[in-house]
Amino acid sequence: MSLELFSLKGKTALVTGATHGIGMAIATALAQAGAKICVNDIFEDKLASCKKDYASRGIDVYTLKFDVTSEADVDRGIAEIEKQVAPIDILVNNAGIIKRIPILDMKVEEFKEVLEIDLVAPLIVSKRVVRGMIQRGSGKIINMCSMMSVYGRNTVSAYASAKGGLKLLTANMCCEWAKHNIQINGIGPGYIATAQTAPIRVNGHPFNNLVMTRTPAGRWGEPEDLAGAALLLASRAGDYINGQIIFVDGGILANFGYVEGENVIK
Repeated sequence: MSLELFSLKGKTALVTGATHGIGMAIATALAQAGAKICVNDIFEDKLASCKKDYASRGIDVYTLKFDVTSEADVDRGIAEIEKQVAPIDILVNNAGIIKRIPILDMKVEEFKEVLEIDLVAPLIVSKRVVRGMIQRGSGKIINMCSMMSVYGRNTVSAYASAKGGLKLLTANMCCEWAKHNIQINGIGPGYIATAQTAPIRVNGHPFNNLVMTRTPAGRWGEPEDLAGAALLLASRAGDYINGQIIFVDGGILANFGYVEGENVIK
């Protein structure tokens, strides 16, 4: 099999919210495969800072401020990318937030905010980008899902609801757009070592102990661990993969009910 199957030369990718962490790791992988990378955010300082970070990796990114939850802002932003860079061949819906609040304590407005960013925004951006993909007869859309797409956990009701919805939205996008030679898939990261998870990754923290004992790989994932799945789904190598979620989790979903040393599976 030729490595050309994974080449993204001549392609343009938009990775939403890729100013740091998982989004930046995925955008870096796509750039290294030859794609021109576009990154958006709602904060100018984050865009300026990330441009320097990408440059240190030898990557020249096009950055643009727009809000993924606003149809008007998305329309303006995508039009600007199409004018200044090129039509978008690859879309990675990466922008997202999480609020760790028990259900009884969570305000409805907070619940809606998570759904707007994590579920409605991928719909808004995909609807705008896919029109051009349909006209050209090709395209790739990657939705950043989660292990919370398939199970729940304390304090993340809004996030899990959004990611569960995004999993099914991915399937429905496939049902409607696959006939246009567009592949729509998701990536479900496991527990990844990012700035957001740093406080709970210290030795002795109960959640760190949970991850370390229940992940067969025996470690937290790194943002770069997601690069391979993203490259597969963004390239010709993934042309017949559609409507799927690839979980990159060190095996935790296969082993979630077992703790090493226990005699029974709970």
